[in-house]
Amino acid sequence: MANRDLQHVDELCGRIEQAMAALFGDDQARIDHARAVLAYADEILAVEKCDRLVVRAAAILHDIGIQEAERKHGSSSGQFQEIEGPPVARRILEELDVDAATTDHICRIVGSHHSANDIDTPEFRVIWDADWLVNIPSEFPDASPEKLAGLVARVFRTETGQQLAQRRFGDYL
Repeated sequence: MANRDLQHVDELCGRIEQAMAALFGDDQARIDHARAVLAYADEILAVEKCDRLVVRAAAILHDIGIQEAERKHGSSSGQFQEIEGPPVARRILEELDVDAATTDHICRIVGSHHSANDIDTPEFRVIWDADWLVNIPSEFPDASPEKLAGLVARVFRTETGQQLAQRRFGDYL
């Protein structure tokens, strides 16, 4: 875990969030989604020990390739987001002078946030769980309590994420 000044990290993440919102423009749903994932990531980050900048920046940027995916592939499918997201994220991070190692880590998370290919860092696990916490209601709106319980047990990769899921979906489990 990098030793970083919290105020500097939060200010930098504010600039990353502004860049994300500017890129998404009028697409408030995608901006809101990124902010919801960030909120859950912050909750998990309060307990799980990992690099705050990597987690917060990856939460903000995890879906940043969605517009390029739609433009180039005619689809917002996760596989295309994973292809198109890292170059967009890298450009934003480099413009904000984020160091190369941190940029690489964030881009690896952005490039695997749907498939979990080739990465299993503590920071990735936080993003994975935060994104699932936001996505489960829309992805599984009619899931039975048994299906939700199985999903929560199978999908979440941090103890904190699993506890948040149990609390959030507890009425349905």
